[in-house]
Amino acid sequence: MRPSRFVLATFNAHKAAELQALLALPGLTLVSLADFPGAISPDEDGATLLDNARIKVRAALAHTGCPAIADDTGLEVDALGGAPGVHAARYAGPAATYSDNVAKLLSALAGVPAAQRTARFRTVCVAAWPDGREVTAEGVLEGVIIEAARGVQGFGYDPVFVPAGDTRTLAELSETEKNAISHRGRAARGLAGLLQE
Repeated sequence: MRPSRFVLATFNAHKAAELQALLALPGLTLVSLADFPGAISPDEDGATLLDNARIKVRAALAHTGCPAIADDTGLEVDALGGAPGVHAARYAGPAATYSDNVAKLLSALAGVPAAQRTARFRTVCVAAWPDGREVTAEGVLEGVIIEAARGVQGFGYDPVFVPAGDTRTLAELSETEKNAISHRGRAARGLAGLLQE
């Protein structure tokens, strides 16, 4: 690919680090939106993950004038009718911590049998250019929500999410193991393929 510089439209250091690792393409330079003075997080009030990813990527484009990449991730829990879904990051409120969100999720699932605790992470990635071009990619990881947190790696709901076919939570996997199977990994690899075309 031609040398390209993209702004990652996030202030989340964990997410930025994952995307840096997943989008390590020859000639691709990724910088954080946090490196641009005055940049702020837009209101993520979209109805879908794609809506929110577009809100973030367009805000980054407008502020920096540079091509940008954004993603949005949701956790869909079947026993909760798909909640928290697009509201996963703010499930326990606008200023919620990862621990607050996990606590609310486990409380909402109290008494739900293991067989009915199926869930999936879904990530949508968007790359956009100042000329209006845009490409999108999606990644999904199926799994279950366990009753108590395990592991110290990862972030968000990782300590309570066990991917299908494994017995460990995402927080018990190494960064390499997680990136190989994760929803964000799948979406980012799809996006990387599009960026190389």
